[in-house]
Amino acid sequence: MGSEDKFCLTVCEGYFAQCLEGQEDDVLMDPYLNGYKELNKFFQLLGKVFGFVSSDVKSKVEILEELKTKEGKENFKSFQKMIAYEKDSGLLEKKDYVSGCRTLLRLHRGLAYVLFFQLKDFIREFLRQLGTLSPDDKTGTCCQNAYNATLANFHPWLIRKGVSVAVYGLPTRDQLLDRVCKDKEAAVEALPRTLEILKQVYDRTQSMYTAHDLHGLP
Repeated sequence: MGSEDKFCLTVCEGYFAQCLEGQEDDVLMDPYLNGYKELNKFFQLLGKVFGFVSSDVKSKVEILEELKTKEGKENFKSFQKMIAYEKDSGLLEKKDYVSGCRTLLRLHRGLAYVLFFQLKDFIREFLRQLGTLSPDDKTGTCCQNAYNATLANFHPWLIRKGVSVAVYGLPTRDQLLDRVCKDKEAAVEALPRTLEILKQVYDRTQSMYTAHDLHGLP
């Protein structure tokens, strides 16, 4: 496995920091999607434990990237621009249009919710607990605890059961960090900063949907 295929928390941190560099009440789309592409490496490298999560992440990012191409990059430069464009153009009521606003909202619910919000919460909780382990401690328990506190609330029994079985095949802390991180020392150091940035991204996005009364999109 080449280092370019490994998850890099510092790269992830950089992308999400960039997406906050626009207006104070907005989120820039390109670095946001790039941040989640980097996060998706984390799940791909964990293998079958969260293969279903990786697939869902990929599909939702592709929808939003396709919309940028079809509807104009400027209209999807940021979340505020996307919301204004789709509302002003009447696209939210158009039945044959898969909107960015609706896609993001669906990522706020159920299995699709894992990409932008509950996925973030799971990673934050998992990495937080991972940081409390000794190098030779197994990671299955903290992964299970993080899952139970976040994603499990949105998954049916069959998926929950599958995760409970799979997580206990995870390696020790240092073996996992070697597998998924380019630089584990840098990852541990970057974790608190990254968690704070992710919280800011979440809060801004949540506030936008509230301000535009979009939480009720069907």
